[in-house]
Amino acid sequence: MAEVTVTIAGRNYRMACDDGQEQHLLHLGDMLDHKIADMKTSFGEIGDLRLTMMAAIVVADELSASRRQIAVLESKMQRLGNPDGRMIAANEQEMTEAVDLVDHLAERLEVLAADLRARLKGGGEGR
Repeated sequence: MAEVTVTIAGRNYRMACDDGQEQHLLHLGDMLDHKIADMKTSFGEIGDLRLTMMAAIVVADELSASRRQIAVLESKMQRLGNPDGRMIAANEQEMTEAVDLVDHLAERLEVLAADLRARLKGGGEGR
């Protein structure tokens, strides 16, 4: 199990992650840090905890919207199939690429959701 130090809103948090996921976790931390910085610019100094919670809700909303988009794409992909479930040959390559993209997005969203759950569960405090 690897550990990284993620900096969010000027605070350092030591976090554990699977080996090889260090850069991904750092990237997620950077994304949240930028979201909080953008909100601080928009709303001013309204308190670190409040800004963090607002950022978490915005990110959760983006996650929810992405999941809805994935569901729509999956539904469209199902409709493109033949009645016996095989893909139409002419669209097979495009469908394979779409499935790979949806899988990749779903994995990233799950990692983001787990990170948000961990942050919310931990009360936003570092270990």
